[in-house]
Amino acid sequence: MEGEQKNQNNTNLETARADRSVWLMKCPVVVAKSWNAIPPDSQQNLAKVVVSLDPLHPEDPASLQFSMEMASSDTVNMPKSYALNMFKDFVPMGIFSEANQGRVATEGKVEHKFDMQPNNKNMEEYSRMCRERTNKSMIKNRQIQVIDNDRGLHMRPMPGMIGLIASNSKEKKKAAPVKAPEVKRTRRDRGELEDIMFKLFERQPNWALKQLVTETDQPAQFLKEILNELCVYNKRGTNQGTYELKPEYKKSVEETGAE
Repeated sequence: MEGEQKNQNNTNLETARADRSVWLMKCPVVVAKSWNAIPPDSQQNLAKVVVSLDPLHPEDPASLQFSMEMASSDTVNMPKSYALNMFKDFVPMGIFSEANQGRVATEGKVEHKFDMQPNNKNMEEYSRMCRERTNKSMIKNRQIQVIDNDRGLHMRPMPGMIGLIASNSKEKKKAAPVKAPEVKRTRRDRGELEDIMFKLFERQPNWALKQLVTETDQPAQFLKEILNELCVYNKRGTNQGTYELKPEYKKSVEETGAE
């Protein structure tokens, strides 16, 4: 029961301040940092909002002007005066807060939305501050560290770091198979090789290219040239992947064997 009551309190939404009017303002980074540096329990005033209204044209929306005067700040070159540009049309929004215990509450609804920017008279000062901030960010503080171990152990890749693969990873790269060095074969005389080929086909009618390379000790490409002239390549059937003599050469081989 106690745990259920605690969860129920955390899920309830506190709506006592739901109708309170809130202003939403987008401010420069330097202003936000200056305000965040002030302790939360401090009674120090952050800024003063000044509202100007033309009494001769009170109904004109342009006659209503907002500005903000900053309180004293430790930030150098930070402008003290800002213009608040009010948005006329924006999506209705609400403000919510969450306590440390997880309790959620509504803090009000956004009535006005502003964009905060330095006044024209402070624009030069603000630009100087932005340039100084950019220049500081571009300065790289490099440090030199002397390595006592002169064997280069700190610079050598540790086991498992090569290829960004952990040493205890189950998936390890398979070693690439080492290809045997290709033996250079000397070409025979074409007529002599043809006689050898006919004798081989007398022994058996079908030969694979790999078998003929072994039998003749000739380059495969050179052997293919002669096979294309003398033989037919079987692409299917029981003798698939083998060569056999063309019909006209078969007849001459058979006649030679008969003699």
